[in-house]
Amino acid sequence: MVVVDAEILCQPNVSVEYIGVSTAAPVIGDEDLDFFDVSATATSSSRPKSREFRSADLVSVDISRSDSGVRCSTNTQTTIIDSARSSNVIPAIRSGSYTDIGPRRSNEDEHIRVDDLSAQLGSLYNWPLPGAFYAVFDGHGGSDAAAYVRTNAIRFFFEDANLPQTSAVDQAFLEELESSHFRAFLIADQALADECSVDAYCGTTAITALVLGRHLVVANAGDCRAVLCRKGVAVQLSQDHRPTCLAERQRVEKLGGIIEYGCLNGDLAITRALGDWYMKLPFGSASPLTAEPEVKQMLLTEDDEFMILGCDGIWDVMSNQDAVNVVRRELRLHNDPQQSARELVNQALCKDTDDNLTAIVVCFTSPDHRTSVPSQRPRFRCCNLSEDARKKLQSLLGSN
Repeated sequence: MVVVDAEILCQPNVSVEYIGVSTAAPVIGDEDLDFFDVSATATSSSRPKSREFRSADLVSVDISRSDSGVRCSTNTQTTIIDSARSSNVIPAIRSGSYTDIGPRRSNEDEHIRVDDLSAQLGSLYNWPLPGAFYAVFDGHGGSDAAAYVRTNAIRFFFEDANLPQTSAVDQAFLEELESSHFRAFLIADQALADECSVDAYCGTTAITALVLGRHLVVANAGDCRAVLCRKGVAVQLSQDHRPTCLAERQRVEKLGGIIEYGCLNGDLAITRALGDWYMKLPFGSASPLTAEPEVKQMLLTEDDEFMILGCDGIWDVMSNQDAVNVVRRELRLHNDPQQSARELVNQALCKDTDDNLTAIVVCFTSPDHRTSVPSQRPRFRCCNLSEDARKKLQSLLGSN
């Protein structure tokens, strides 16, 4: 006797709208180059084509860029607050990352992972909730701009940004935090203008994510992207700043810029970036190419499983949902965010991306609370029948 089991799985699809609000943002710092490197610093000529970083490392550095989305916001900053299924449970942060040179001759991506800001910043960290910080910098025109911002990130975003100091995390504090994060991008941009070792034709896109308790602040300038997995559904947290975005095109043209051959002034495929001072007006003047980020704030819920930060080398060839599906499957199989980031990059490589690739996976759930993997039951199962049942079955079959 053979019994057949059938299972049907459904994957929901969701589109997300963004709500525009005005605000500002925080800043980072610099000090120790070794602080960001997991392995010994390598020269550009000897740099391996790919590097892995495990969540056991306090911080890791990789590089990447990300691609444009369908919609974009007209405001410089945006706040998203979702109170659905919110809880008082603080996320158990774990992260992993991976970068690959792809088909390019060099890797111009950089990235940062700090799972425990308190341990890293010491006395500089005065907030009452645990914090974590992540960033991806996708360089162009060389790797100098991305490497410089990564090296000095702690100074730009945490030492020089005039961070809010308070014992209570309320709405006023969060608005101040957004403002200081916003300022940090401008501080880093001005530092690139003043840094003689970085060519004026060199620049970088940047996306950062600051987790403070259950609060998440994402800031983006360029086409890197942040995507959240909420109960298996992809939720895009950032907008890609490209000439194909209507709001960005209108902003550029209003300031005297032109879109030619799909590029800003016929040269750059992005409309926001740090550096690239050959294309910017003097500091303080509004330019078609700007370093001003869009800043988004949200409240993490118990349904939020993980977040992906990635460069455009990934998003050019993969949809948000495809990326979430890959990472979610790997986490269920291995429960390792580093392995999940590596598999995501490998999947993008298989889809013939033409860029460097970098991905950071940040998990918001502990291993003990992850969604269990459905058991792989055999599609056919053999059942033992009693003698009476066997005779009845034979009789039934014989009568037909």
